[in-house]
Amino acid sequence: MNTAPQNFSLQEYLEELRPLIDVDCGTLTIEGIEVIVQQMGKKYLDMGWYVKRVGCGIAGTGLEIRNKPDCKNIDVMLIGHMDTVFPVGTAAARPMTFDEKRAYGPGVSDMKSGLLNVVYALRSLDKNTLNKLSICICMNPDEEIGSPHSEEWLKSVAVNAKSVLVAEAAREDGSLIKARKGMARYQLTFSGKTVPADSELQNGRSAITEMANWILGINALTNLESGTTLNVGMIKGSAEANIVQDHAEAIVDVQFWDNDEYADTDAKIRAMAETPFINGVVVTVNRATHKPSMMPSEQTEALMALVEESGDELGINITWQAVGGGSDANLTAVLGIPTIDGLGPVGAGFHGIDEYLELKTIEPRIQLLKKVLTKLAG
Repeated sequence: MNTAPQNFSLQEYLEELRPLIDVDCGTLTIEGIEVIVQQMGKKYLDMGWYVKRVGCGIAGTGLEIRNKPDCKNIDVMLIGHMDTVFPVGTAAARPMTFDEKRAYGPGVSDMKSGLLNVVYALRSLDKNTLNKLSICICMNPDEEIGSPHSEEWLKSVAVNAKSVLVAEAAREDGSLIKARKGMARYQLTFSGKTVPADSELQNGRSAITEMANWILGINALTNLESGTTLNVGMIKGSAEANIVQDHAEAIVDVQFWDNDEYADTDAKIRAMAETPFINGVVVTVNRATHKPSMMPSEQTEALMALVEESGDELGINITWQAVGGGSDANLTAVLGIPTIDGLGPVGAGFHGIDEYLELKTIEPRIQLLKKVLTKLAG
């Protein structure tokens, strides 16, 4: 396998990053995702790696890339996502720019730079180290909506992995991620009976009134002390005020640290559907996405110590954060596989117009990833 020269050129890196940013590749934007698939696949093919396309339903295509395709066991699994949260037209309106300190653009830190850092680390990794490791890189197209179409595939690969490294951006202060909240999202549908809102009012079954009662009930399930929070963030009813509405919808976001407490919350939500507040209204509960919380095990703490040791040798101060907002690290951590997140360069402003990438952190985080891989190779 060919390896790149050791000298790092920030200008060359940014030139290689730009075409990953200047394309609309929001989740379910199949054409844009395919552009990223083609770009990333070619980078690894040029390195001599085995590249496999994986169908992820309506989300498009994922990539499963290996240096030893005939080896079932995986020493290191690296995970990243190719999608962003931004609608079509964003890339044209806000193409990648940079100044002396930062680069800007949709997905610049969440997480195109993380994907590219992995490429740079593996391109220049010592050949003897690379030969000692069985490495698998998985890139999925739907992380930003909870990975519903790629979760099964990612887990099927991860069960054969000794450790997982996720190249999401490091936090604004440079911290890596040791824990992430779990999340779930529910689609609630309320079906009642419509009548004119006059003398027949008593014969109606208001889906909107049922939904209103549910909002209060959902709010009551929040436990701020334990960190389990529920929020009805989207609702849909009707624009007509002179009839009793027979249809309403709501979307509920749930965030949690304790997986057992979440299981109890999930049971309570489903039980509410069995006993509607208004007789005759039918409530349908659909859990659209779910990621368990990511909490460090003893094995993960050992991997964290290895990362800290790597940082010390490179002069990088390694700190850790527990954060909200699940990532694909949640999916592998719950399987009991030591998992570290936030190994990409430093960034912030995720999902917004102010998203940025700290240029001075790009090369050090490439070197950190290389050092970690070298230590994992023994």
